[in-house]
Amino acid sequence: MGTIWRPELVEGQGPKYKSVVATIRDGIDAGALKIGEKLPPVRELAWQLKITPGTVARAYTILTDEGALRAEVGRGTFVANPRAARISDAPIEIDVIPHSTEENNNPYNVSLFSPHLPCVGQDKLIRHLMAQVAANPPSGVMHYPSRDSARPARQAVLRWLEGTPLGPLGEKDIVLSQGGQNGILLVLQSILEGRKPTVLIEELAYPGFRRVAEMLRADVVPVPMDADGIIPEALEEITRTHDAQVLCTSPEVHNPTGGFTPVARREAIAAIARRHDMQIVEDDCYRMGVNRAPSYRMLAPERGWYVSSIAKTITPALRFGFAIAPEGKWSVLRRTAEHSFFGLATPVTDLCGLLLAHPQIDDLTEKTRQAFDKYVQSAVNILGGYDLSWRADVPFLWLRLPLGWRAGAFCQAAEAVGVQIRSAEEFVCRDARAPHAVRMAVNAGVSIESFEAAMTRLCQLLDNPPEQISV
Repeated sequence: MGTIWRPELVEGQGPKYKSVVATIRDGIDAGALKIGEKLPPVRELAWQLKITPGTVARAYTILTDEGALRAEVGRGTFVANPRAARISDAPIEIDVIPHSTEENNNPYNVSLFSPHLPCVGQDKLIRHLMAQVAANPPSGVMHYPSRDSARPARQAVLRWLEGTPLGPLGEKDIVLSQGGQNGILLVLQSILEGRKPTVLIEELAYPGFRRVAEMLRADVVPVPMDADGIIPEALEEITRTHDAQVLCTSPEVHNPTGGFTPVARREAIAAIARRHDMQIVEDDCYRMGVNRAPSYRMLAPERGWYVSSIAKTITPALRFGFAIAPEGKWSVLRRTAEHSFFGLATPVTDLCGLLLAHPQIDDLTEKTRQAFDKYVQSAVNILGGYDLSWRADVPFLWLRLPLGWRAGAFCQAAEAVGVQIRSAEEFVCRDARAPHAVRMAVNAGVSIESFEAAMTRLCQLLDNPPEQISV
């Protein structure tokens, strides 16, 4: 073990990982842990303290970030200079710096195609952790990615998902992906069989579902929906006429409408999936707040697949996502990923493992949510007189156009006044009829003044349609 230290968990309020941090600090201060001594492996210390390995791993990460400990690849974790813990006790000072984007240089042009995250300090934290990884990469720089090298990142994801109702879940159940879209691809590759499988999607759905299914030579069939999501009776009828293998859905934050599927509706959908032996893929990439209902993986643990990423909460730049298979099927999903690309680049998994386990990350994501809320409220204040669907914790709005406007024409008119938005046509199958509606993503990378000016220009267009249609 390298040391005769006999830890006793320091009791205190708050998360247990903080108690582990305090326990190790006390050991260093008391001289029981000397500079250069090796700490117990994560699982051994977890067993001694009767807590989870993830809790110990997070404490080790925090103390390593502070400089109190140092991690050496293949050797373990050692005590560094004990003064480093005292020097680095304060959190990283984070300055909120506006994004330097094209929109900043020309505030008249505002793109609302995709959500643009506000800069609330995550950029400085990422740069800090990138420098740390560059100075001493835990996974090295001369080896292929491996399951072991990515384990800290999977453990960090497990911690990130605390409170998400996913059913029994361990680190091995998590498969890392290159963003949420890649996660959907991995899941469908793991499920689909035969020469021409069928995939069901909502009649208004995230286009990535359709694109992945078509790339895998699957037929895509839309399912009618209402304000609560997929209509069970319509799903039952379609499953009788189509030998569908999988249903793709976004029940927590429906894209593009921002809708939510209540638990009773989810239970009915899960029951239909069981009767017809159909898998369910849940895309949870847009959720920023707490879950409002159990996931399909919890409601139907034998057939519920889950995909998410950090693109809408921390940054899309790292292309870091994850997929979770139903109980007992994790090995199939893992093989699909390993056979596709061997694993994410080790610097990315090293960085994201530190990032998701960092003690400041929860505060930063809450600041991101609050910033988006501010922009959403501004949009509602300006456009609230129209048929607008929105939620404070969702970074886009769904606008049903008034008589006189068609979606394509409205998007062209909006672009002419410097605002880019998405037509409902982008969210339906090619031969389907699209409603006259548009999705407006929140661009928090521009100033609130530029965003409100863009909303005002859209309001002026809505107030003055090119033609009035009598009914």
